Amino acid sequence: MSWRVTIPCNRAQGEAIEQLEDLPAFGESPPVLVADEPDESRPDDWLIHAYLEHEPTPEEVAALASLGSGAPKVEALGEDDWVTMSQQGLEPIHAGRFTVHTPTYRPEPDRVSFEIDAGLAFGTGQHATTSGCLAVLDQLERDGAQFSNVADIGTGTGLLAFAAMALWPEARCIATDVDPVAVDVARDNAAINSVALGHGPGELLLAVADGLDSPVLTARAPFDLLIANILAGPLIEFAAAFAGSVEQDGRIILAGLLDTQADNVIAAYAAVGCPLEYRSAAEWPVVVCRKA
Repeated sequence: MSWRVTIPCNRAQGEAIEQLEDLPAFGESPPVLVADEPDESRPDDWLIHAYLEHEPTPEEVAALASLGSGAPKVEALGEDDWVTMSQQGLEPIHAGRFTVHTPTYRPEPDRVSFEIDAGLAFGTGQHATTSGCLAVLDQLERDGAQFSNVADIGTGTGLLAFAAMALWPEARCIATDVDPVAVDVARDNAAINSVALGHGPGELLLAVADGLDSPVLTARAPFDLLIANILAGPLIEFAAAFAGSVEQDGRIILAGLLDTQADNVIAAYAAVGCPLEYRSAAEWPVVVCRKA
């Protein structure tokens, strides 16, 4: 028997669940969380859906209710696969030439499509930070940028590394995450999306690392493109290290920050020789800095 708890929320609360690190009330059995906008005419009325393999306790329902702003609805879903059900309501994400879809959708013709399971790791494409990065990568290639040595720091599902490799198929790419589970998820997603793993051109190397603290990252540097879709605090903390790992004229794509945090992030990179090249106009902007 699987269960679903649905909580009304606003847009900011719905988007925030992808940044959520844990729910202590659930211990070792956390729910899969999915947020959606059921009515486009009411863009600030969202819903958070929590899918569980067990009937939630009153304490667990209360913990989930704290994520939103309305009374939770608890319902039994029967014996169907709860992970599949958690993804059935998710429409494909379109960003530039890319489409990101769950296994319940078929790939679209004339698009670069990636199949990513929702709810398994950060970076499924459902959040504006990830889709914004996809759009920026797409535009860089359309503007003639060429990259041969790419790093995706805090890769989550591996999606942004996959996109970079689709745009620059001869590039060597490394994707890392501080969470070993995320690296395992990225490895599984690479197999699903026919992304070659390895050390050579056109291949992706996966590793567990906190920021740039990894011998494989040190060996690969300097990069001509570094992508970091994490959080504003770590982006500022790692500014000097990121700048030091990028070659002259290389780009750094930064995301995971709110618009109110962007000026501080931009200033931190300008101070280490990587001034702003581009900043998207969005609640969750994507910032591109270029090493001077």
